[in-house]
Amino acid sequence: MTGDKPAVVLHPAGTVVTFAELDARANRLAHFLRAEGLAVGDTVAILMENNEHIHVAMWAARRIGLYYTVINTHLSMPEVAYIVHDSGAKALLSSRALRDTCERLAGTLPAVRGIADDDLPGWRRYPECVAAYPSHPVTDQRAGQLLQYSAGSTGRPKGIRRPLDPDAPAATLTTPVFEALGVSADSVYLSPAPTYHTAPAMWTMAAQSVGATVVMMQRFDAEQALACIERYRVTHAQFVPTMFVKMLRLPEPARRRYDLSSLQRVVHAAAPCPPAIKRQMLDWWGPIIDEYYGSSEGAGISFIRAEEWLKHPGSVGKPMLGVPHILDENGDELPPGRIGEVYYEGGYPFEYLNDSAKTAASRTAAGWVTVGDVGYLDDDGYLYLTDRRDHMIISGGVNIYPQEVENELVSHPLVVDAAVFGVPDDVMGQSVMAVVQPTEPSRAGDALAAELIEWLRQRLAHFKCPRSIEFEEQLPRTDAGKLYKRPLIQKYAAQSQVR
Repeated sequence: MTGDKPAVVLHPAGTVVTFAELDARANRLAHFLRAEGLAVGDTVAILMENNEHIHVAMWAARRIGLYYTVINTHLSMPEVAYIVHDSGAKALLSSRALRDTCERLAGTLPAVRGIADDDLPGWRRYPECVAAYPSHPVTDQRAGQLLQYSAGSTGRPKGIRRPLDPDAPAATLTTPVFEALGVSADSVYLSPAPTYHTAPAMWTMAAQSVGATVVMMQRFDAEQALACIERYRVTHAQFVPTMFVKMLRLPEPARRRYDLSSLQRVVHAAAPCPPAIKRQMLDWWGPIIDEYYGSSEGAGISFIRAEEWLKHPGSVGKPMLGVPHILDENGDELPPGRIGEVYYEGGYPFEYLNDSAKTAASRTAAGWVTVGDVGYLDDDGYLYLTDRRDHMIISGGVNIYPQEVENELVSHPLVVDAAVFGVPDDVMGQSVMAVVQPTEPSRAGDALAAELIEWLRQRLAHFKCPRSIEFEEQLPRTDAGKLYKRPLIQKYAAQSQVR
């Protein structure tokens, strides 16, 4: 690895940070934070869009034993303030793009705060504020750790805190999935998602650890992602299923316009991928699209290569970290083929910050951990996910898993995204409802709803099919692909009670 090699390329801005620059900038910021009184185990909050400074901030924190919390830039000011306070952050680093939020955070700020490329009263201007500090590493480096906050789809976000490892190398970071993908110093890794999510934060740093160049999109765009692959000769990338859908929905000339032959392995996670969408991507890109299942908690990891998936369609693979167990509502382990809650034994240790009750509720007496996913194991030990525990619909006493219905809806060529959930029903307890984002908003209406319901009834048992379908221009989904069903449930449950 040479110092002049790009560590980060920002697209479409074209900004390049070399490995030498990344190393020197991270060291200067680390010296600054130490001088400002931050010690091992303290937390620094990072509120930045995908820019040239975000990796500097994360590496600086990691090299001096700090927890670093990368905050979702789409959060409101009160939500940001909550995370800054709940994490106990002793420093806050932000940027010009988030200036408005920073201005409104008065009264909730830690003593140490810096803003990149801007001036703001009470804040230090970065990088000028660290210019006088040394560019060499601190003498007593100690590995820090990402303190990730959950998405908060079922309540206020919670910090996921793992213990610091005194034996972990401070200047590098590895993940078992990256090792399986074969990412090396010769690789070019495309990161199309916001870095405030767990996988982009961890994986871009892991890529840099082995000397790979990271191409970081400032904002995901389906055609621009293809252009990135061609322009930078991308070898590895991570996507989420909604990104696959958007690329597949591009006009055929746009899909065929770009040379994607440099791709070696692609991986997806974060949300379930409808099997029909996965097959279309494999037909397009070839058998190079792998999948892993994990969580921000690191409770366990399963992994499946494209070739395996074709033999076990719909599976998220065999365990790579930990041992999966399927338990029923009484905590008894279920045999292969039976659906229950997914627990892992032997994953990474963690706790929910400031919430011992939630921590205790997430594990069994034996220490097996769940994050609320539901699924089953087959006879060969492959894991299949059916849904989230909190999403299950009970209609007429029958359990219905919305993910199965959503997978079929999204496979329809006129659908970009879909959410399926239960609404109150005086007779059945709950009835199945769907909200769909169509490819062409002008098509939304009764005719399309009827076509989609008939499409489902040809593929699924009728009791699983929605009794009604509504349309939205955009579903409340995060950039990491996670769907927030709560606002949809609240909106349409209220409407169903009025009727």
